[in-house]
Amino acid sequence: MASVFTRNKEGGGHAIRRNPYATVALLVLTFLVWIFLVFPVVWILIGSVRTSETLFSTTSFDFTLDHYKTIFRAGFGRFIANSLFVCLIAVVISTVISVMASYVFSRKRFRGKRWLFGSVILGQMFPWIILVTPLFVLFAKIGFLNSYIGLIASYVAISIPFSVYLLVGYLESVPRELDEAATMDGCTQFQTLWTIVFPVMLPGVVATATYSFLLMWTEFLFALAFLTRTNLKTMPLGLVQFFGEQNVDWGAVMAASAVTTLPALMIFLPLQSKLAGGLTAGAVKG
Repeated sequence: MASVFTRNKEGGGHAIRRNPYATVALLVLTFLVWIFLVFPVVWILIGSVRTSETLFSTTSFDFTLDHYKTIFRAGFGRFIANSLFVCLIAVVISTVISVMASYVFSRKRFRGKRWLFGSVILGQMFPWIILVTPLFVLFAKIGFLNSYIGLIASYVAISIPFSVYLLVGYLESVPRELDEAATMDGCTQFQTLWTIVFPVMLPGVVATATYSFLLMWTEFLFALAFLTRTNLKTMPLGLVQFFGEQNVDWGAVMAASAVTTLPALMIFLPLQSKLAGGLTAGAVKG
């Protein structure tokens, strides 16, 4: 594809003009990608308010809210509340630990720092799914099955490596002079981190918290292994109940899928500008 920008060297100038064909091609490609990403969401939203008889019809459309009534009668609201409770607590714990760990890796010098930070990165690449069986055995022995303690601990553990890596990269863009000025003013290390540095690195914190929340919000295997009581189940487990052995209630599945997107949108949509800034700054370490 031709470059979107070409230099105009006529008369020795260095002005840059747009290549119209490349611009149109880029816009078309962007539109196609947008359609590819948005179409499934739109299809789910529309399908959730269509009757079962016209759900897959291309010629008729009958509006109904019965699918939403069905999922809430089946207790899906409780599953959503359970997921929010687990995810929010785990995100807070994970974020606090990640902020403190990333500050130490970014600002402190100590023996074994490179090796220890490498082990954190290795934890991000480690296939944590294979930990389900040993964790199940461990939690069964210490009484953490059918308890949110074990599930929250697992979520915190799998979300910390990437969060630390991203925040260390973000902290490299935060001037160290802030720390030095705070120390000269008599602040302790704890005060420097939470009152001076933390507000500056807030976009990076939002980015890592968003990543952690979405990872936990859609996690299925740990929840399936550790929770068997219906009143404790999280949203992914509640969604599975609409898939029967012989048939699938697609209307209920679509309604439940639409409902599960609302909490994430309500929490993080107002923070999207900070999210974009945090991901961009944390992607490259200085």
